[in-house]
Amino acid sequence: MSKTLEQSDLREGYKSVKLGPREIPIPGEWEAVPFDEAIELNPRYDKPENGPFDYLPMDAVDEEKQTIEYWTQREKDDCTTTWFKNGDTVYAKITPCTENGKIALIEGLDTEVGSGSTEFLVFHPREGVTDERFVYYLSNLPEFRAVTISLMEGSTGRQRVPSDVFKGGLRIPLPPLPEQRRIADILSTVDEQIHQTDQIIEETERLRFGLMSEFFHTGYYEHSLTERPTFGQTPSDWKIVELADVADVEMGSSPKSKYYNEDGDGLPFYQANNEFGYRNPTHDRWCSKPNKTADEGDTLVTIRGTYVGQVNVASERCCIGRGLAAVSAQEVDQEYLYHHLAHRERYVKSIASGSTFDSINSSELETLSVLVPPREEQEKIASCLRKMQQKYLKEQECKQQYKELKRGLMQDLLTGKVRVNTD
Repeated sequence: MSKTLEQSDLREGYKSVKLGPREIPIPGEWEAVPFDEAIELNPRYDKPENGPFDYLPMDAVDEEKQTIEYWTQREKDDCTTTWFKNGDTVYAKITPCTENGKIALIEGLDTEVGSGSTEFLVFHPREGVTDERFVYYLSNLPEFRAVTISLMEGSTGRQRVPSDVFKGGLRIPLPPLPEQRRIADILSTVDEQIHQTDQIIEETERLRFGLMSEFFHTGYYEHSLTERPTFGQTPSDWKIVELADVADVEMGSSPKSKYYNEDGDGLPFYQANNEFGYRNPTHDRWCSKPNKTADEGDTLVTIRGTYVGQVNVASERCCIGRGLAAVSAQEVDQEYLYHHLAHRERYVKSIASGSTFDSINSSELETLSVLVPPREEQEKIASCLRKMQQKYLKEQECKQQYKELKRGLMQDLLTGKVRVNTD
């Protein structure tokens, strides 16, 4: 959309208003009011003499979920000048928190008022003018955030949104209060779906890790158990072998940089675990002349750096750099081996060494002890854990769809492009 809207571009019954430097169309019966007429900035609350008070550090706001993950407590003398109540919105004013969207609606405050980081701005809805949830969603509107980001001041890396932005004529689109509440109801419903999906995702991961621990300590079937070095309690009839006895291990080797490209020429190139995903890696580079490769389905193991021991599964034939090794199962089920190596991550990290950064060499990886149950039991374990991963990925996809729905609804509802029924 261009910055200036011609009258001929407007739908019937709409008018053009400025939101910062941009013009947006809003319904004719909506108002465009100065921010501070609709929302009180950094309200001054009366504070009880006795504490402690709930305190909100910047790190406690999850910028992806926009939820408050925890509270600390402080005595009154240790609190900052930032105070809020339930129903207020906190809006991070310092880079990169502003750009990343550290915004949260204050809920569940156990004290009458709470305090927080001085790097939060506090938005308080004016009674009879704005709905508290509408204020929260409005502060998430991309056009609103873009204005605050564009007006940040200060040195690079320490820029802040000045309070004057909200007192100096910034106008916001404001529907009638009943419509604000209905808009907030709709967006809250989508947020609740996102929250429920997050809970399913978290529970799925807890269950997967619980099953992984159970399978590799007691087995899929009932067994007599025995204590074994580095493994703890395991089924007594399971074999312990070295990794090289049941799989081929290929240590990565980085090609010359002149063979790297971003044009899709050659094989996908993976250098280290920073390209790892939940199960499969992603890439934005290719290599036209690889030194070492992994095949589709191979387990990729991080062998250098902070995350040594982490694993992923190659989704296609690829080139691997010196930060990775490829493990191709020969005498065991490949899917089982992937999950078993994932379970051994902490142990692999414990044996890694290095003066500059942790690493494991080919001998250490090839002689890594692994558990080998009967083939049928391998496949049962692998199938169960794979299904848990598939459920996780399905729920993540569902969550992404809800987030896209929310983005679209925010854009449509908060600007009045789509009207809601308030009857």
